[in-house]
Amino acid sequence: MHNLSLMAIIPSLSISKHPFSSSALTPSTASVIFDSKVKSREIEHTHLSLFTGFYKTTKSSDSDSDLTTTLASEFMGTKHKSWATLLIIYGTIMRSPGLKLKAARKSVGLTQELKSDKMETKVGTANERDLFDEMKHRFLSFKQQKYMENFEHYQNLADTQTPKFMVIACADSRVCPSNILGFQPGEAFVIRNIANMVPPCETGPSETNAGLEFAVNTLEVENILVIGHSRCGGIRALMSMQDEVDSSFIRSWVLVGKNARLNTKAAASNLNFDHQCTHCEKESVNCSLLNLLTYPWIKEKVMKGTLSIHGGYYDFVDCTFEKWTLDYEGSHKEESDKFAVKNRSFWC
Repeated sequence: MHNLSLMAIIPSLSISKHPFSSSALTPSTASVIFDSKVKSREIEHTHLSLFTGFYKTTKSSDSDSDLTTTLASEFMGTKHKSWATLLIIYGTIMRSPGLKLKAARKSVGLTQELKSDKMETKVGTANERDLFDEMKHRFLSFKQQKYMENFEHYQNLADTQTPKFMVIACADSRVCPSNILGFQPGEAFVIRNIANMVPPCETGPSETNAGLEFAVNTLEVENILVIGHSRCGGIRALMSMQDEVDSSFIRSWVLVGKNARLNTKAAASNLNFDHQCTHCEKESVNCSLLNLLTYPWIKEKVMKGTLSIHGGYYDFVDCTFEKWTLDYEGSHKEESDKFAVKNRSFWC
């Protein structure tokens, strides 16, 4: 299909009313208009422009329309009905009282804008292609070096999964738990959210407690590990939060850690803001461990000793990892915001 635009200039014609009136439009006139663009009923790619300035209101006979139709069909042929239709429409427009036609003055600019958009799209597409080419290379490397070399293991995973760990970590792109702790497929059921928070049971459903329910009751994991990390943007948002009302999703979510914020303000108010955030990053993990015990089916398994709850803190600046375990039996049960820990270790 030809690219048709109503933006070209008709050559100067000697006309009495308008170029498509019965007295002006003849086969020779059409040849002048289309010049070499009409060749053996084949139309080259061109912009057809119908610019005639302003026309006074005139009355034309019905024969104008018939002549336009006839000439359009004669010169355009059956292959180019859209061009023929254009001429018919134009003839009708030029006979309409008070109607004006004039060329768009920015057609060149619009064309340039379209070309520019296409160029940007091509560049964007090329960059996207480069990114996915790299991703494809990584996938094929994984398939060759991991999947094929451990084919039987992956076939077993296709039937079932029996992870020992459930990991709750931050969504931060710098702290992938499988990467830093070396979890292999099938070893850990992972939930990631902003600031690695666990909401209390009474707050209602979320993707985090849905994951907890599945991991604990269906997969029957033996360990839950909540991992905090250095320079956490979610914790900084929590610590810098003002009292004014803010309906953002981020604020609503990080408020899950409000107790960690209060505890930090009480215990570390003498520290600068960065150090307060570091304190809160660890305190938030402890609050999440306490929140885990608000789920009856988690608390029951912890009491029975079939489920252990652990905290972790990854400092990606120094590349160190701190780990501790909640000591349910040694905790002061009358103090709901306190608990004892055991097996604390520092990996560096």
